[in-house]
Order: sequence, then structure tokens, then C-alpha cells
Amino acid sequence: MDGSFEALRFPVAAPPHPGEILPIAPGVRWLRMPLPFALDHINLWLLEDGPGWTIVDTGYAMPETKAAWEQVFAGHLAGRPVARIIVTHFHPDHIGLAGWLAERWRVPLWITEKEWLYARVLSRGSDDFVPLRRDFGRRAGLDPAASELFGDREKSYRRGVPSVPPAFRRIADGTAIEIGGRQWRVVVGEGHAPELACLYCPETGILISADQVLPKISPNVSVQPHEPDGNPLAQYLASLAKLRETVPPETLVLPSHNLPFFGLHARIDELAAHHAMRCEELVAALDRPQSAVDVLPVLFRRPLDAHQTAFALGEALAHLHYLEARGALERVRGPDGVDRFVRAS
Repeated sequence: MDGSFEALRFPVAAPPHPGEILPIAPGVRWLRMPLPFALDHINLWLLEDGPGWTIVDTGYAMPETKAAWEQVFAGHLAGRPVARIIVTHFHPDHIGLAGWLAERWRVPLWITEKEWLYARVLSRGSDDFVPLRRDFGRRAGLDPAASELFGDREKSYRRGVPSVPPAFRRIADGTAIEIGGRQWRVVVGEGHAPELACLYCPETGILISADQVLPKISPNVSVQPHEPDGNPLAQYLASLAKLRETVPPETLVLPSHNLPFFGLHARIDELAAHHAMRCEELVAALDRPQSAVDVLPVLFRRPLDAHQTAFALGEALAHLHYLEARGALERVRGPDGVDRFVRAS
């Protein structure tokens, strides 16, 4: 979903180039690294930390990202070492180079427990992941050939995350982290990832929101093959409400994609309204039993490639499961093993 931008204010018009940094707030430097996807960038953050620096998120593991980091190390650390690495969640663009950075600087990884566990499991692989993902695709309505795309996602994860540190420093909701003499509080969000760590500094009025709140696009909220009956949209909406109650509206939001912005509460309200509208569209369309594959044109009115289809199916299921849990839809398992949903009678 593209944001309207009408209620948001952007203090900086252009991002830094890869390998460069831009001061964005007291004690905070902004970096941007490339990604090999349609969403072609990620924002990372360097926090002044006394005699050293704290890195927040690491980028996707590929030569271009390592080269950009080396450029930063050579020209922008002012002779101070990296003291620690904080990773907000397990997705490859956020944790991809954590192993390399931790080993290069001999520093600990700070991360929530669930995110570390997910990253460790997925980066090491498992023989039962591929059939699990394939069966998930079939249950959603894909044919056998198309279901293979879910198996390919595991291989893609390991390409982007070649290693995860074997030990970590646990952070959790409410954890206070002192960085450069300032207190940063962890605010955990769910739905997009299992235990995503946003970082809020009340003293400077800054929120590092990771992917939980983005100014231009709606974060992906998907049912996952390892939890095929999950209800991540309910978790995501509850997390948005908690963030709205916890963080003031005038906060400067530092997201992982697009530009830093003011207007947190307006954007949270817009995201919640977006999901409510999608739910209304689904209920209106489901006058007969349909699978997640069948309803993709209702939710996504543009052509989808294989990579986008995997995300779109997970998101369609998130809305279908949310509506089922609220009693608006009923689910029927067909003799072909496909789940179909219909408006509740």
C-alpha cells in the first residue's frame, strides 16, 4: 500500500548513497545499503556510543553491501570501533551480515530471542522445510509446480544470511539499553516478524521502527508455512495500537525503507484503515468458497512475479484467518486438500 504522505512530514528529501552516512538526529547517523529485490534498499543506523559505535541492522549479505560497510569503516567512524550490533528482526536484509560484522569487530549481537532462533534455524536449513513449504502452497491453492516457489524461499534466505552468531545478548519488550549516555527502550512489535525490536529514545524523540511502521508501503504481514493456521494480522494490529499508546505523535520515525518522517500516529491510523478496507473487500468477494490463490486479484491488482506471489499468498491468508477468527468467514477443506473460505451465513 502506498501511503498518501499528506499527514506525514519528511525532514530530509534524499537518502545517503551506499558507503556514505548522513546525520539525521542527535547521536544517530543514517546509512543506506542496496538490496537485490524490487524493494532495492534498506536503511541502517549508526549510533554514537561513547568510545565506539552501535550498529542497528546490517544489510543483505552480498559483495556490494560488504564493500559499502568497508567504505563506512574507512572513512566515517572517526577512529572509534564498533562496540555492538543490534538487529531488529530475522529477515535477511536486517540480519544478513550480522555474522560477518560480529566476527570482524569481535562484538556481541543484541537481538530478541525469537528473532535469533528463527535466523539460526533458517540459516542452517533443514531437510523437512521444502516439503513443508510445498504443502503450504498446495493448501493455499497453488498447483504442484507453482508450490515449489515456497521451497525456493528457504534457499534465498540462506543466500542472504550465510551465518548467524552462535551466541547473543537477549533484549525484550521494555528492555532499556544505554547507548551514548541515552536510554533507548525496546518496544516489541509482532505480525511482520515474531518479536521485532523497535528502539525508542524519549530524550531525543526518535523511534527506530524497522519494518513495523513504514511511511510509503504497508509492511508484509503473512501466515508462515511453519504456523499454517496462525493469525499474524491480529498480532500486527495489536502491536500498532500498543505503539500508538507508547510513543508520542511528534516522534521522528526512522524506518527501514523509504525516508525518515514525522506523523507516527497518522501513519498507524492509515495502516489500520488499510487493513480494515482489505478485510471489507474480501468479505464482499467471498459469496462462494474461494482459496487464497483465488482472492489474490481482489487484494493485488497488479501482476505478481514468483517472489511477490509468495508474499502475496501469505498476506492473503493473514486477512482470511483474521476474518475467520472474528466470525466473518468460514473455512472449508476440500477433497483436494485446499482450504477455501466463504462469507459466514
